[in-house]
Amino acid sequence: MLNNLLKQHPIVPFVRQSDFAVRKPWTSPERRLLDYLFVYIQEGTCSFRIDHHTHTFTEGQFCLVQPGSLLSLEGLTNTVTPYIHFDLCFNTQRENSFPTRPGQIDLSAYMHLMQPTIKDLYGIDVPVHAFPSNPLKLKETLLQVIEQAEQQDPLIQLKTQHLVTEIIISLLETYYQQPYTSVHSFDWITSYFSHHLSDPISLEDMAARANLSISRFSIIFKQRYGISPHQYLMNMRVNHAKELLTNTDLSQEAIAGYCGFADLHHFSKTFKKRTGLTPGELRKNKIPFIRA
Repeated sequence: MLNNLLKQHPIVPFVRQSDFAVRKPWTSPERRLLDYLFVYIQEGTCSFRIDHHTHTFTEGQFCLVQPGSLLSLEGLTNTVTPYIHFDLCFNTQRENSFPTRPGQIDLSAYMHLMQPTIKDLYGIDVPVHAFPSNPLKLKETLLQVIEQAEQQDPLIQLKTQHLVTEIIISLLETYYQQPYTSVHSFDWITSYFSHHLSDPISLEDMAARANLSISRFSIIFKQRYGISPHQYLMNMRVNHAKELLTNTDLSQEAIAGYCGFADLHHFSKTFKKRTGLTPGELRKNKIPFIRA
């Protein structure tokens, strides 16, 4: 079925719109997409509501919104957000398609222009809040696309299509899951944790995804990372909480939820144990967050 869909929709990227957006706090009202939107948060903090779920993005993070998604966007601070609107698959009428405008939610008249999603094409779930394995390279590739996208030279257009393909390959490689049976195939774990940071993640879940027993998974994980899976996950949650406390005005209750803590008490207790400060003390003292 997937192969037939790919035959019907050959992969030929097409950049429809791109910009190196520099804005003061801003909003973009609700709309539904026909194509893909890929955004890099170079500076500032954004809150994107996508398919009824709110996602907070801070400096250095990526957002991928796929066709058919309902979204509204907000810049909570001054922001720099390079982005591209693009088709992934060839459509004979692609020149008639467009980045939808605020208020365009019912797209029934334009379904012939709707791009298939990555899930439709490959059976792979790529999250909205994407954590690529090589974020620096992905950022540089995106900026190259924006720099070249408006040029009409046919060779540069071909190079631009190739760069968009590289972006998609990078995301697919990050989220494509296979059975994992050795210490050398644990590269997926950090992106899995990042994607599910706000969800309850049990040791049983992790071991099952690695196709290992719980005891074997724990041994291999500690050999690879030097600490237990639980400690590694808690470190990620606390580090993300530091970033949100430093760079946003989100309430502590909201941050606790975004970072996967059971409640505010659990968040405060864990945070102080690992940092020596309560969340309120860190925010009050405005201790800068330094990305590892």
